[in-house]
Order: sequence, then C-alpha cells, then structure tokens
Amino acid sequence: MFGEPGGLCVNVSPLEWGITLGVTLAVLAFDVLVIGRRPHEPSKRECVIALSVYVGLALLFGLLVWNVHGGQYGLEFYAGWLTEYSLSIDNLFIFIIIMASFKVPAIYQQQALLIGIVLALVFRGVFIALGAVAIQRFSWIFYFFGAFLVFTAVKLLGDTDHSDDADNAVVRFAKTYLNTTDSWHGLKLYVKRGRKRVMTPMFLVIVALATTDLLFAFDSIPAIYGLTSEPYLVFTANVFALMGLRQLYFLLGDLLNRLVYLSQGLAVILMFIGVKLLLHALHENQVPFINGGEPLHVPEIPTLLSLAVIIVTLFVTMAASLLKSQTTRD
Repeated sequence: MFGEPGGLCVNVSPLEWGITLGVTLAVLAFDVLVIGRRPHEPSKRECVIALSVYVGLALLFGLLVWNVHGGQYGLEFYAGWLTEYSLSIDNLFIFIIIMASFKVPAIYQQQALLIGIVLALVFRGVFIALGAVAIQRFSWIFYFFGAFLVFTAVKLLGDTDHSDDADNAVVRFAKTYLNTTDSWHGLKLYVKRGRKRVMTPMFLVIVALATTDLLFAFDSIPAIYGLTSEPYLVFTANVFALMGLRQLYFLLGDLLNRLVYLSQGLAVILMFIGVKLLLHALHENQVPFINGGEPLHVPEIPTLLSLAVIIVTLFVTMAASLLKSQTTRD
C-alpha cells in the first residue's frame, strides 16, 4: 500500500510518469551534451544560477504535487527531498576526498561528478523499484528498513573520517589486477599502449564514485521509504536531490569541510526515521512471533512532524557546525 506507510495510494497516471521520466532524461542529456563539449571549472555565478533553478523547480514541483494529489503527499515529497538532499551533501564529502586522492584536474572534475551523479540516479532507481516490490510482498520489510537505519545512525554518530572511502576494495582490486597508468588523458577511461589497453586515473575515479554511490543507495532508499511508500514521490525526491549537486560541490568548496557535525545531524534524522518505520511495522504487524501476528496499538509519527524534525535538525546541525568552525579559526 502506497502513500505514507498505511495511507492511501497516489493515483499517478502513466502520462505523469512518462512526462517525469522524459523531463529527467532531457535535463541529463542537456547537461551531458553541454558539459561534455566544454570541460571547465564553473564560476560561482554559474553555480548559483544553476542551483537556484534546481531548488526552485523542486519547490514548485512540491506545490504541484500538493495541488494535484493533496497536501499529505506534498508534505511527503518535501520531507523526502530534504532528507535525500542532506544525505547527498554527505555524499559530497566523499566526492571531495576522491577528487583529492586521485588529484583530478579542476577542468575534468565537472565531468567526473556528472558521471557519478548519473550513476547514483541509476542505482537509486534500481533500489526504488526493488523497495516498492519488497513493500508490496513482504510486510516485515519495514522492520528490516527500520533496524537498518537505526544501525546506520549509530554508526554515523562516531563517523568523522571518510578518508578510507576513496580507496575502497573495488578500487584496490582494479589497481592490483588491471593495467593502469598514472598519467591523465583527458576524459578517456583507457588508452592503448602497444597492444594492451591501459586504464587511466579517470577510470579509477569513476569506479570509486560508482561504488560510493552504490553504498549510499543502501542508506538513502530505506530512509525515504520511511517517509513515503509511493515510488513516484521516492523517485522524484531523489531526482531533485541529485540535480544541482554538482554545482553545490563547486559553490560550497571549503564550506563543506566546515560542516563538522553533518554526520551527527544525519544520524539524528536516520534514527528518527528508523524509529518511525519500526512504529509503523508494529502498527501494521503481521509477523507471527510478534503479538501473535496481530497489529499493536502504538502511535505513528505524522509526516508534518517528520518534516519539522528534519528541518530543525538540519538547521541546528549547520548552525552548530559553522559556530564550531568559527570558534576553531578564532
């Protein structure tokens, strides 16, 4: 059952799905064609304009959902979008480390980031579809999602160093067993040395970004399914969260490193959503060894409260981080 867990189903027509997918592909195609033809480091003005457009479109889309499908689903979209956006910002920390670790030239960072974002969208699309099927077929999946998010939140509370993520097992395997070169050849993933193909550093960067995106999808999708079970809202919230992420990377720059409490703030959000999922699972319980397979009369957390908790947590996290950074600098 879709909508907020236990709620009514959003009536999303095939035409609405088609338009959404068409616009998403058109935006990605435009981005790839424009960026691919002119590798460069974007200016602050360019980033501000693009980011303002993407955020504005997300806000307008939320209003459209509100008017067409009702206020409940508008709130679910905004809550999901903010959650996915905050998790995507955490993803940027890893992107920065990857770029620095592989010493990616500034003019090629846009293309690498764009590929990473496209891969993230693909992976999340797969997980969204799998999550929708799991929710329909397995009533106990909310227990798993909730427990997983609580575990992730506890892990995040003590996670202040991402330095090992840039050189993960997959990257180490590629370096060890594939022919690689340390020299850059533009955006090429491989070059020929005699009869052999040699993988360039850009290939390793893409591998690092792809595996990182895959790991983040494991956290991202259960989190948003804790706010809405409607695949259309889950998909669009992820699309809008990823759009503009590349510009945000260049716009914020060193400011990202000043968000010292971001992991802790995300841990609070994921913990809250995990508890929300567990309460919903108990409320809709069909697991035989829990209360004899009968639902438990436990309170459920409304979407409006979820949205308020997410906004307040993000605000406190940013304010505390900037205050801490300012105090340290002084």
